[in-house]
Amino acid sequence: MSGLIDTHAHVVLGDAMGAAGPVCGPELGYHPDGTPWFRVGDWRLDGVRYEGSPFMDIDVRLEAMDAAGISAQILSPNPLTYLHFIPAADAIAYCQKHNDALAEIVRAHPNRIGGFAALPLQDPTAAASELARSVNELGLLGSYVGTDPGRPLDDPTLDEVYAACVELDAPLMMHPQPSGLDGPLRDPRMRRFDLDLVIEFSYEELIAVATVIFGGVLQRHPALDLCISHAGGSTPMHLAKLQKLAERRPSSPEWLREPGAFRAELSKLWFDLHVTGDAERDFAVSQLGTERLVFGTNFAGWDGGVAESAGELADLLTANASKLLRLPTRAPTLL
Repeated sequence: MSGLIDTHAHVVLGDAMGAAGPVCGPELGYHPDGTPWFRVGDWRLDGVRYEGSPFMDIDVRLEAMDAAGISAQILSPNPLTYLHFIPAADAIAYCQKHNDALAEIVRAHPNRIGGFAALPLQDPTAAASELARSVNELGLLGSYVGTDPGRPLDDPTLDEVYAACVELDAPLMMHPQPSGLDGPLRDPRMRRFDLDLVIEFSYEELIAVATVIFGGVLQRHPALDLCISHAGGSTPMHLAKLQKLAERRPSSPEWLREPGAFRAELSKLWFDLHVTGDAERDFAVSQLGTERLVFGTNFAGWDGGVAESAGELADLLTANASKLLRLPTRAPTLL
């Protein structure tokens, strides 16, 4: 393998600003003192500079990738803009504009950049249609959505999206979004000290893994390649207890009570290995195995990583990413 492929790299697209309508935005601006702000609806992020950074400037990104030892990145929507709770028409318009703009970047840099589509999950039929357009017409490699689309991940209404992923042979990536942006605030305590970026995200990823397994999503769609961010959040810490829950509690579906059934379902999931700290990485690997791990950095983010965080797994993670993303056929120039 030629070098690391980063599957966890978010982008902010200037062409998509305002595409969800004047109320939602999104919108970029500056305070009188020059401090940047980013708005989604009535929620605002202050002090994070997107313009001129790797998030928005592709040349700056490519230079930073070189410095970090990363050969290719698959760009995905910023978690602040999953917009799964806004009116469906606004979400559809935003996702279409976002995916068109992302595809332009991919076409301009086919040796370094791939793309994941944004999907309007509040309308599963529209989401399946947008995924098909993004893969078949725009050349994007799959989709990247939030862990909370306003309904449980095992809700039968989402089967249309999962089935489309299988039919299109396209992976589905999941990442938490901060609550309280375009949807309800889960817990106001998480807003203190920015704890939502660690505790709420980790909780959301654990809920996603458990819901997909206990809800039988992979039983209904065994060929679905679903990848959860940050090594599944809190999942590695709770695997033994989740297995006991699956085998012993009457609320568990009968098929999952069979010895080995829980681990068999877990082995169907993929995880990106963006965790902070060598000990945390090694623990995640010990619990999840290496067969379905891919490299991720949250590139240029507050906790962004570099190539060294892959350690001795670098070649394996890149080979796994090639398999997950169907690179030999979908994007051979990225290899």
